[in-house]
Amino acid sequence: MTLIYKWLPYIFEILRSKVLNSVSFMKETLKYLAGITGPSGYGSKSTAEQVTQDCMGFIPSNLTAIVTGATSGIGAETARVLAKRGVRIIIPARDLRKAARVKEGLLKENPAADVILLEIDLSSFASIQRFCSEFLSLGLPLHILINNAGKYSQKLEFSEDKIEITFATNYLGHFLLTEMLLEKMVETAAETGIQGRIVNVSSVIHSWVKRDNFCFRKMLSPKSYNGTRAYAQSKLANILHAKELSRLLKGRKANVTINAVHPGIVKTGIIREYKGFITDSLFFMASRLLKSISQGAATTCYTALSPQMAGVSGKYFADCNERRCSALANNEIEAYKLWKRTKALIHRRLLQPAS
Repeated sequence: MTLIYKWLPYIFEILRSKVLNSVSFMKETLKYLAGITGPSGYGSKSTAEQVTQDCMGFIPSNLTAIVTGATSGIGAETARVLAKRGVRIIIPARDLRKAARVKEGLLKENPAADVILLEIDLSSFASIQRFCSEFLSLGLPLHILINNAGKYSQKLEFSEDKIEITFATNYLGHFLLTEMLLEKMVETAAETGIQGRIVNVSSVIHSWVKRDNFCFRKMLSPKSYNGTRAYAQSKLANILHAKELSRLLKGRKANVTINAVHPGIVKTGIIREYKGFITDSLFFMASRLLKSISQGAATTCYTALSPQMAGVSGKYFADCNERRCSALANNEIEAYKLWKRTKALIHRRLLQPAS
């Protein structure tokens, strides 16, 4: 049931936002449906297999990538395709048995794949610290960090750190993970000459959030709760994180980039089951906008591996092409304020763990 509430707002938001300008709606929708390619040479119909196959010959050997949320969906496909291209894959997972099944599938397809499983709960600061310590103790380089895992909660829940679970997982967890691994990425890039790449998986739903509803304190512990709003706020925070970290990395001349991506709305069985609840015409329109899982993973894989992405940082991508995000997501002051408050919160919580 949760998946229904998670995915349908995406579909309706795309339809709503497109309708605001009828001419733009027709042009963009036809372009999307036809899979017309953009400046990158790819479009909505491009798959992760395709965009990475075109990178062959440009992909350095012995790359190492961490992919969160790789036990299902887009994350699993991202891990599969990167492993197929020779990238060592680190899968952080809360459910190691589920992760083991994913690893088994990767090795079945590619016996030479190098896949390492480590435990993590992205809603827990302590768990993230343990994961990072364990990973760093392996002595491996780190070239790619894909912050893909996503949590949607229909009801108000709190993490062990007493923070709303969606914000804790989708934003704060990935923020801390990135912070704790950043120096390893900078070091790897300096030693190997290979540019490090961080990818924050966001969503078009970030554009739903208005300035008045984006209050850090209230997102930590909301008085009134709406699952879709909480999810949208976390995805806006993912973009602002990418914007501010990109600025900081450029300032220190580090050879590491960070970008945010919208993967698209991916086909799931739950959407087909929901057909009886909505009109046939709306279902037809919405279903045309859905992507396969491989198409959904394409933009993540493109930003992680494509030579066209060399030096590109602090941008927002969809369908493997740069897109405009909301005005709030582009606000440098908001990005800095969110960064500062997040750093202060994490520093405070790590020094004084929640009881």
